[in-house]
Amino acid sequence: MLGTKTAEHQTVWNYDFKWTKDHIEADAKQPMKFSYDKLAEQALERINIISPPPSCSSPQALRNADGGKSAASKPMAQPPTRDLYALLRDHATEDEKLGRLWEEVNLIPEWVDWDQIERGQKVFYRYAVGALTGLAFQGLIGGMASNRVVETLARTGGFSTKIARHRFFETFQHVLECTKSLSDIQPGGAGHASTVRVRLLHASVRKRIMTLVESYPQYYKHQEFGTPINDLDCIQAIGTYSSNLMFLQLPRQNIHPRKQEVDDYIALFRYIAHIIGTPTEAFESPSKAKAWMESIMLTEIDPSETSKILANNIIKCLEDTPPVYVSKEFLEVGSRWLNGNDLCDGLGLGNPGYYYWALMAGQCWLSKLVAYTARAIPWLDELQIAYLRQLLYRYIVEGDTLGGPSHFDYKYVPEKGKKTTYEEDAPRPDEAKKAFSIETVYLYAFVVGIVAMTLTGGLGLKLSLNVSQSLIAILPK
Repeated sequence: MLGTKTAEHQTVWNYDFKWTKDHIEADAKQPMKFSYDKLAEQALERINIISPPPSCSSPQALRNADGGKSAASKPMAQPPTRDLYALLRDHATEDEKLGRLWEEVNLIPEWVDWDQIERGQKVFYRYAVGALTGLAFQGLIGGMASNRVVETLARTGGFSTKIARHRFFETFQHVLECTKSLSDIQPGGAGHASTVRVRLLHASVRKRIMTLVESYPQYYKHQEFGTPINDLDCIQAIGTYSSNLMFLQLPRQNIHPRKQEVDDYIALFRYIAHIIGTPTEAFESPSKAKAWMESIMLTEIDPSETSKILANNIIKCLEDTPPVYVSKEFLEVGSRWLNGNDLCDGLGLGNPGYYYWALMAGQCWLSKLVAYTARAIPWLDELQIAYLRQLLYRYIVEGDTLGGPSHFDYKYVPEKGKKTTYEEDAPRPDEAKKAFSIETVYLYAFVVGIVAMTLTGGLGLKLSLNVSQSLIAILPK
């Protein structure tokens, strides 16, 4: 971990803050590495009895079952999938544990204000351009610097270059469903159901890894890394999409949401934390959420060799892909802009030249212009929110990107001997060479921004000179 510390002032990974009573010492966070959502795991055990999971739960397992003979002779059969949410819902009255979990996820805490939740949903789309940039560069790529969390991610196999892009957009689908409308996040809505599915998926991954550890202790260093997907990990994950966006990702693009917007957005993700089984105390207020974010940065962010592998693979899976066709260099500069040079050096990312930094500046200026213009004109704000809700869901979820809503099936199964590895650069596809890249838009935005600042600066200087001359003229001789 790269940082300095005094009694009050903290500097970590190019980020400065003051230590307050809301911040959490390392010793207080240690037990949370071993506490986790036991109710979801107990409910999963009951679901597995009612509807047993496929015995061959992955293509690799299927190949192992027949000695690899079928791999060359025919395509691998896909195991049947289960909808864990539907199984929980349909059998909640038949089992105590299932009933308790179903009651918990449908409980509306007294602190939930639906008007505030709805406003929080709109905040995401009001700052959508900056939010997408922040979640990709800081949340996804920068998030790989969490050296304990990546040990779980690497063991699912879901971060190879062929899979990571799809997995990223599945996660993004969850965000879109949680913000699509108020009814979507309320019990029975698509966002609510997806959140419950993700909660049970986490229980599946955790149970699988800990089962392997019982037979192969060397597979995963439990005492060093903590229980997979533990309470601290879950707070960090919710924070990536909430407090990090409000206090780190957008401000580093020089975009500053209003106080009410921050309050509303944190409240939305406090409710999502409740549904997904994450301790909600960390999100009781924006100040507390910010303190948790900073406390986690101080002790949990420290890139490892596994961090480098996953960050490298994510860069590769996103470069030169539709619809934006951004280059590896732009992805590296965007990561440095949002995370700082020290952290990205730790992740082993390249440091391209000034041209790509200019593109990123253009992107930030454009994001700020779009967001600030919309929020200043209420009717335009509502129009933009409605348009982006439809556009993003249609492209990401219904279009070719995912090809339909994901049910967050248990596809990436941890197995002995399986861990994500470093992948070399691939030749640039011909499609990307011919396609229009959004980097061109950012270049235009940078040029227009420079011209505008030059003209504004010139006018400001001229006005100052005129005012000075007027003052001189009226001053006594």
